[in-house]
Amino acid sequence: MSGLRVLPARPLWLNKKIDLEKCRELNALFKDLDLNTICHQARCPNISECFTARVATFLILGKICTRGCKFCAVSSGIPFDADLSESKRVAEAVRKLGLKHVVVTSVTRDDLADGGSSIFASAINEIRNLNHTARIEVLVPDFKGDTSSIETIIRAKPDIFAHNMETVSSLYDQVRQQADYSRSLSVLKAAKELDKNIYIKSGIMLGLGETEEQVLEVLSDLRQAGCDFLSIGQYLSPSPQHFQVKEYVLPQVFEFFKKRAKHLGFIHVQSAPYVRSSYLACRYLQNCH
Repeated sequence: MSGLRVLPARPLWLNKKIDLEKCRELNALFKDLDLNTICHQARCPNISECFTARVATFLILGKICTRGCKFCAVSSGIPFDADLSESKRVAEAVRKLGLKHVVVTSVTRDDLADGGSSIFASAINEIRNLNHTARIEVLVPDFKGDTSSIETIIRAKPDIFAHNMETVSSLYDQVRQQADYSRSLSVLKAAKELDKNIYIKSGIMLGLGETEEQVLEVLSDLRQAGCDFLSIGQYLSPSPQHFQVKEYVLPQVFEFFKKRAKHLGFIHVQSAPYVRSSYLACRYLQNCH
């Protein structure tokens, strides 16, 4: 990809540090309420920045994923039964934090008949019961493409329905072995067709070995699927056992893709090295009416 280069060490623009002291208050809250966050489980580099702002992304349906994507730090294995009271605790945390924009995501639960979609719907309803004006964003797995699971969530009326493509089609076999590029696109398309008033969002990572042409193809495919919002960030390998970074992408390349995405018609795009799918999530709806 033009604009990329392989660097021997992490470049200067990727020097964000995690300050654990700034995480103490929210860590205590989530421990008291027995809640998980993707911030912790995915080892997000933005955690201290977000926790200082009293913002977090809730991880429901446990913290053990039934899949084992090579880019993801979340543990994989056999999960416990779904916690039916979890949604109420999420809503209580939202109330205590005074969140105006809430992001709820989950591990993939292929072991559940509905993929956990009913728990997502419950979380949306419980949050609305306690926080009538909060904007709610759900970042969901692919539910194996099951439309009825998608419909369960859409009926609960989230403000944003998100599902991440993560990478280009040619890398799925290496990075997302149990996922399917076309199926992920179909999830986004189905959600938009079920309710055109709900905003659709997706995210991709750069630095896994993709080409410029492949990235532009993903952007085009997402727009054709009805995607409104997009996040683009630098992939950083969680450990030596995970898929390794192939390139550190220059900041101006992120700006290039942001401009191309906006030209394609995306309403809002966050594109920079430290962007993650839920990072600065409240900004996506600011220009929407």
